[in-house]
Amino acid sequence: MATIKNILEKSPHAGPNTPSTQKYLPMAEMRDGTVIMRDGTLRAVLLVSSMNFALKSEEEQEATIQGYMSFLNSVDFPLQIVVQSRKLDIGKYLSDFEHKEKEQTNELLRLQMRDYRAFVAELVELAEITSKKFFITIPYDPVADGKRGFMHQVKSLISFGSSLSLSHQEFADRKHILDQRVGNVLNGLLSMGLNAARLETQDLIELYYNTYNPDISAREKMVNVSEIQVSS
Repeated sequence: MATIKNILEKSPHAGPNTPSTQKYLPMAEMRDGTVIMRDGTLRAVLLVSSMNFALKSEEEQEATIQGYMSFLNSVDFPLQIVVQSRKLDIGKYLSDFEHKEKEQTNELLRLQMRDYRAFVAELVELAEITSKKFFITIPYDPVADGKRGFMHQVKSLISFGSSLSLSHQEFADRKHILDQRVGNVLNGLLSMGLNAARLETQDLIELYYNTYNPDISAREKMVNVSEIQVSS
């Protein structure tokens, strides 16, 4: 499992004050494709495909709307839909293209490839082209929020810096229910013609790292979870 402390320690700009910022994050650790919050609740995150609604026929649009309504009516727990917009990163594409350009023996083709590479880089920079990703966060709270008393909520805010430790069995029981919710959501999205995939541990780490460090993540990528030294 990867704790938030482990992730921050591997952050390229982590400094002596990093542990003090850790207490402000609501996540405690990430394990088996699941985010464990400090209050013991769990989260699963789905990456969802998109569709061009405007290009669909009127009948297809109506069917999509009806499918969305049916999907919402079939869900008896809260969901969070997140649209994340980031400036398009084509650094790897341009780097690979430059490598092929240097291997090109035909001088004319090599010059054309160089001009094309410069054109694409300038276009992305001037037009500020962005890429969008769509996520659905699925929670599981063993104690429904509506049943929590006022004092319990106040206590949760006061003790936000501390983590609730879950036993292996507690985690397994809660994850089992969360997995069932994930299956229901996946089926509902599929009925609307949308594909979705659950983020694994490494994907979750990169998602949160990029979200909390948008500027740094654009220049320095997160290390692989397998390279992070963690304690069981």
